[in-house]
Amino acid sequence: MNDLYSRHRQVMPDWLALYYDEPIEITHGEGRHVWDSAGNKYLDFFGGILTTMTAHALPEVTKAVSEQAGRIIHSSTLYLNRPMVELAERVAQVSGIPDARVFFTTSGTEANDTALLLATAYRRSNTILAMRNSYHGRSFSTVGITGNRGWSPTSLSPLQTLYVHGGVRTRGPFAGLDDRAFIDACVADLKDILGHTRPPAALIAEPIQGVGGFTSPPDGLYAAFREVLKEHGILWIADEVQTGWGRTGEHFWGWQAHARSGPPDLVTFAKGIGNGTSIGGVIARAEIMNCLDANSISTFGGTQLTMAAGLANLTYLLEHDLQGNARRVGGLLIERLRAVAAQLPGVREVRGRGLMIGVELVKPGTDEADPRAAAAVLEAAREGGLLIGKGGGHNTSALRIAPPLSLTVAEAEEGAEILERALRSTH
Repeated sequence: MNDLYSRHRQVMPDWLALYYDEPIEITHGEGRHVWDSAGNKYLDFFGGILTTMTAHALPEVTKAVSEQAGRIIHSSTLYLNRPMVELAERVAQVSGIPDARVFFTTSGTEANDTALLLATAYRRSNTILAMRNSYHGRSFSTVGITGNRGWSPTSLSPLQTLYVHGGVRTRGPFAGLDDRAFIDACVADLKDILGHTRPPAALIAEPIQGVGGFTSPPDGLYAAFREVLKEHGILWIADEVQTGWGRTGEHFWGWQAHARSGPPDLVTFAKGIGNGTSIGGVIARAEIMNCLDANSISTFGGTQLTMAAGLANLTYLLEHDLQGNARRVGGLLIERLRAVAAQLPGVREVRGRGLMIGVELVKPGTDEADPRAAAAVLEAAREGGLLIGKGGGHNTSALRIAPPLSLTVAEAEEGAEILERALRSTH
């Protein structure tokens, strides 16, 4: 393993982050478990950054990929593509967007990049509203709108970005307000921004902020924003790269917790739909999707191999009600972790819904983020046989828990026990 690490450092960028003081190589997986090259077995509570949505080595997906690879792997969007059309039909059907059109990409970054292209072209404006503490990808345009300094290496951008309050409920100037007053204050902030700028193209928002530490506003905030946006013709882009496909348990899409004023104009997705294969995409009303007046294709977006995987994965997810499982098992896991947190002064908050759970750590007796504790818990959990993630806003001090949606009650309890031991050992 040390040899692979040294080789990695010789040819990979210094800024390419690796977890753990002694990075591990994951060689194979099955169900909710993975194994490293040393033979250690782990319960996977991060799923390749929320990407292994159903299960590792799911037979239905493996079979679909193998059979498709035996026929043809790729032809590009210049030719008719049956698996792509079939998956697009399914995605449009479950999207909640009327007269939906679907464009496939290879990642969430590229999906958000495409949504920004569509919105700015449709509105003829390069001004974007984004949320503080947000993360939208790694490309030049998405880095430019990301409201999280830790993931934004440059302020250069083709877009003018204005940041709105509301993505984090328990921090910031409005944290002390009740939910109704919090929403009213954020709406007032939005109206104030709109009075000082040229008309924006769109608001882009994650219903639950992923890299930001699984933070979210009260239900209904984006519906209230939507009423203001509609008055100005401003589009709403829901970044569902991490929240889509039933992960939140209560809803199939994260935006449905904010649905009072109708669906978003555009939805971006990626990660879980491919169960590890590279699928991203944009769903938009036809008039928005069709607004481009120049040629465009995608060489690898919608390639037959990934579309076959996506179709099999989405079918499995729907037929086995994994959204319902995320609601039930996730609810039990959140309550179990909250019971543990109540006994530990270093745990500020356990938040989230479904199988998208954040545990925010602070220095005991303060409200100050504690990134060292987060790193220590990450290490201790791995030593105990559990893989989790981390994130956060001003400082990386939130643990991110996002297992495959097929997680069992017994596995949830096992993971909670390992995490409890890790938390107690570092506090």
